[in-house]
Amino acid sequence: MRFSKLALALSIGGAVFASSTFANGLNAGPGAEMVPTGKGYGINGHSQSLDDHGNAKPGGGGHSSNGIDYHGGPVMLGTTNVHYIWYGQSGWPNSTQSAILTGYPSSTGGSPYFNINTTYYNGSNTHVSNSVHYSGSVSHAETYGTSLTDAEIQQIVADTNPTDTNGVYFVLTGPDVTASSGFCSQYCGWHTHASILGQDIKYAFVGDAATQCPSGCMAQTTSPNGDAGADGMVSVIAHELEEAVTDPDLNAWYDRRGAENADKCAWTFGTESTASNGSKYNVVLGGKQYLVQQNWVNASGGYCSMSY
Repeated sequence: MRFSKLALALSIGGAVFASSTFANGLNAGPGAEMVPTGKGYGINGHSQSLDDHGNAKPGGGGHSSNGIDYHGGPVMLGTTNVHYIWYGQSGWPNSTQSAILTGYPSSTGGSPYFNINTTYYNGSNTHVSNSVHYSGSVSHAETYGTSLTDAEIQQIVADTNPTDTNGVYFVLTGPDVTASSGFCSQYCGWHTHASILGQDIKYAFVGDAATQCPSGCMAQTTSPNGDAGADGMVSVIAHELEEAVTDPDLNAWYDRRGAENADKCAWTFGTESTASNGSKYNVVLGGKQYLVQQNWVNASGGYCSMSY
C-alpha cells in the first residue's frame, strides 16, 4: 500500500489521502504495462525479467472487462490462514489493541466484505474462497532495533520458522518501530512473498501509525474500539490480506498500472455510520465496529464496494 494516502493530497474528513493511480502513473510511459510491487505502485513490466523477489514476469492470463486483469499466477485457494508476529516495545500490544487486531482475521471470513475476493480465480477458473482462519500469534523481541529494513522484516518472519504455504504472516510493529524503506512517507503497509525454508511463504508488514503519521496512515484519530492506532492498522491489514489472497506472488490479478484489487479502492470507505463516541465505522465483524477500506469487485464492469 505505497503512496495510497501519502502522495496526492485530497482532504477527506481532515485526513490526507492519496491516489494509487497517481503513484502508479509516476513510473508509466505511454501504453506501458506495469507490474505490482505489493507496495501500492507498479514498475515497468518490460524493464526486467524478474523482480526483486525473483518472480517471473507475469504472463499467460487474459484481459477482462472489469478494470483488472489476470496474468497467470496463483491465487490462494481454500481457507487462508492469518498468522501475526508482534514486534514492538514491552507491553505492546496491550489487551485492547490485541482484541482489535485479532478480532478482524477471526471474523472476516464468511462476511459479505471478504466475499468480494471470491470474484477472483486462477487459470483453472477455481475461485478464492470466503474463508479465513486466524492461526494465532507469536512475539518477536526487538532484535533488529526499531528501524527495520525490508530484509530484516523478512528475517523476522524467517525467525518464526514459518511452514504454512496457505497462510499470510503479518509482521505487526508497535508505535516505537518504523520501516526504513518508507513507512509513513511512502507506504502504510505492504505484502510480498519469499522462499523461506524451501517454501513459498507469503508475508506482510503493517505498522502502528498513531504517533508517527496519523494523518498519513489512519482514516481517523478516534476509534470505535478504544485504540485509534490498532483500528487504523486493521484497515491496512484488510487491504493487504485481500491483495495477498488474490495476488500472492505478485503475478496474478492487477491492472495495467500495477494496481492490485485493494489498491484500486485505497482509502475509500463507502457508506459510513457513527459510533457512540463519534468515530466512524462501515462494517461490523465479530461484534466490533471497524472502518476498513473498500475492495474492488471483479464483476459487472468492476467497482469498489464493501460487500458482494
